[in-house]
Amino acid sequence: MTTATPESESPAAPEQNDDVALQVEGFKVYYETPRGTVRAVDDVSFSLKQGERFALVGESGSGKSTLAMGLMRLTRPPGHIAGGRAVLKGQDLISLSDEEMRQVRLRDMALVPQGAMNSLNPVMRVGQQISDGIIDHLPEDEPKPNKAEMRDRVVALLDRVGLQPMVARLFPHELSGGMKQRVAMAIAISLSPSVIIADEPTSALDVIVQRQIMQTLGRLQEGLNASVLLVGHDMGLVAQFADTVGVMYAGKLVEVAPVRTMFKNPLHAYPRLLIESIPTLDEKKRLVGIPGMQPSLLNLPPGDVFAPRSPLKFEPEDALVEPKLVEVEPGHWVQLSRASVEDFDKYAHLVDYG
Repeated sequence: MTTATPESESPAAPEQNDDVALQVEGFKVYYETPRGTVRAVDDVSFSLKQGERFALVGESGSGKSTLAMGLMRLTRPPGHIAGGRAVLKGQDLISLSDEEMRQVRLRDMALVPQGAMNSLNPVMRVGQQISDGIIDHLPEDEPKPNKAEMRDRVVALLDRVGLQPMVARLFPHELSGGMKQRVAMAIAISLSPSVIIADEPTSALDVIVQRQIMQTLGRLQEGLNASVLLVGHDMGLVAQFADTVGVMYAGKLVEVAPVRTMFKNPLHAYPRLLIESIPTLDEKKRLVGIPGMQPSLLNLPPGDVFAPRSPLKFEPEDALVEPKLVEVEPGHWVQLSRASVEDFDKYAHLVDYG
């Protein structure tokens, strides 16, 4: 299962194991503004195993998409990667030059963007956009396909995502939202990457199409034996797709666990409240909302940043203690704090605040 590394240990990244596709250590993405530094992603660590489906969830503004774009090295000023490592196939993506990173994209790690409508060129036919991506990111030692070979390759890619060959001749505006997202997926798998980052691939789609898109993504991932980092906020969708779930709040991971553990026994109050807010057809219950709003990343409260919204009873001084991410059981990591974890005393021996 996916694991996270305690914050105190994150600068010292362990060597990447053969079964680990992507190792992220102490990753930070900051934005410099006239009012100060916005710590959008602050010291996030986790590992993604080969063939695993890892989902990042949380409210809007928690840092999910910022983390995904940072891993792809697509962050733009005033944002910048402020620290950490992201090791893919033995190389640290953060230390690569722009040209080296360009070669990694699509070939080793690909992005399915959040808004396919905005990511496709409106004045180019679909087939040309797919073939341009292949040619531009093809390994140097691999010969470029001729026109007939490229046409067959584009048709095969469209078929893998459930689209007819004639789609290659169309412009993006002639496609539905679901078809645009499938084209984006075809581009993402065109060079068989080992890691696919899917940034809310079902946003702005109806529920039927959402299910179809996720089924297609799962089928493609299994065919490539690729790892998927899914960014989203739909807990119901995540429950059906992911192997492992990481919950982010205010730029940090607060809990990482296998999907069954996360939904049956979340320890941190924030993921517990997220899960309780999901409507169900199995029983009639009152929907529970999370009180308050996320704090401004420019002015985070000291100590446990979730404490002002936590429904638990705790002493004021408990909220001032900086929580630490620790492994409470194999594969289950929690940011321990008396203000946010109801069973804190059960795991208190795991926390060293010295």
